[in-house]
Amino acid sequence: MGIMGIGLGMGILVFGAAFGIGKLGASATEAMARQPEVAGKISTAAIILAALIEGFTFFAIITAGGAGDKAVEAAKQEATARAEAAKH
Repeated sequence: MGIMGIGLGMGILVFGAAFGIGKLGASATEAMARQPEVAGKISTAAIILAALIEGFTFFAIITAGGAGDKAVEAAKQEATARAEAAKH
């Protein structure tokens, strides 16, 4: 059950990051259309923010993947222990 939760959490994480970057892009485009004279500053800020969102997303995916590996290993050990207990 824990492994499925990690997979579901990773999916939600990626969806949230994609939604956030999409919202950021839409807002930046709208702001540049309203004030073309500051388009350079807005696009620079949008790129930096998108990079920060992506960095956080990759960090969270790697962390969740590591937790998933540990959960799989723990499940294997538990299954082995139960199989040995059933033999005796």
